[in-house]
Amino acid sequence: MPDLPPTFPASPRRRVGVVLLPGFSLLAEACATEPLAVANRLAGGPLYSLVTLGLDGRPVQSGSLQVLNPDRAIADDDAFDLLLVCAPWGESPTPALVAWLRRLAVQGRSLGGVGGGAELLAGAGLLDGYRATVPWPRFEAVADAHPGICLSRQLFEIDRDRLTCGGGTAAMDMMMTLIASHHGSGLAEKVSAHFVLERVRMADEPQPASPLAGAPQSLVEAVSLMEANIEEPLTTHELAEHLGVSRRQLERLFKKHLRAVPSRYYMGLRLQRARRLLRESEQPAGDIALLTGFSSAAHFSTAYRNHFGVTPREERLG
Repeated sequence: MPDLPPTFPASPRRRVGVVLLPGFSLLAEACATEPLAVANRLAGGPLYSLVTLGLDGRPVQSGSLQVLNPDRAIADDDAFDLLLVCAPWGESPTPALVAWLRRLAVQGRSLGGVGGGAELLAGAGLLDGYRATVPWPRFEAVADAHPGICLSRQLFEIDRDRLTCGGGTAAMDMMMTLIASHHGSGLAEKVSAHFVLERVRMADEPQPASPLAGAPQSLVEAVSLMEANIEEPLTTHELAEHLGVSRRQLERLFKKHLRAVPSRYYMGLRLQRARRLLRESEQPAGDIALLTGFSSAAHFSTAYRNHFGVTPREERLG
């Protein structure tokens, strides 16, 4: 994992607040907070100070009916380097919570959303103008309701002083990337090893299978064909013929459900495969180009740079 530039204010100990709203995901909350606690233990010092908050300071019941006792109420504290909101999907923020969050934003505090927390920040108007992501079942609803947000289907997003993730274990990848930006990749890798993770997933990885939930079977089959033919890509016409649909119909399906033309989506799949091979294998870039359907190393390098902003060589050096 490469070292990342610091995103949040430098300080000997960063104070992290976690707001718990009734029905929150206990898994998402643990995935966000446990890496910070483990980082403290492995570093032998308090790198992060964790404080839990509730709307009124009283016990908060999670979606799995387990109860956590917050340290205090939201109005009693606002001195945080980072505040994470952990909420159920579709939760609307109360006026008091909106006012408090907006005050923190004006003060320059960093804000994050875990589980349904990202959608709640969107509802408070605190993600407009930012790149952000939300759990995939809520993507379309949030995109329609908040056009001012640059929504992505990535695993997580860290854009300036806003953090959002796709829910569940994506919160752990996001927080370990944050630890790397604060204290170096060495500590983040030790935290990852503590949780027996094979690797920390990168932010730009897509949420697994998320765009295809509830999609027409022909679209699911089209994507499956693409994934099975990375080395020798099929044309859009060939895909349509295999599926027994017209090319125009296939393009409409991709535009409606994936917001991309088939060729662009296919290129993204091939380049994601290439990125994994560059990061996880020692194969020469020229061989990886052939394995992902590029006829020349020059074409591969150009497409890779256009998509990711770096060349394959720079990717591997980073």
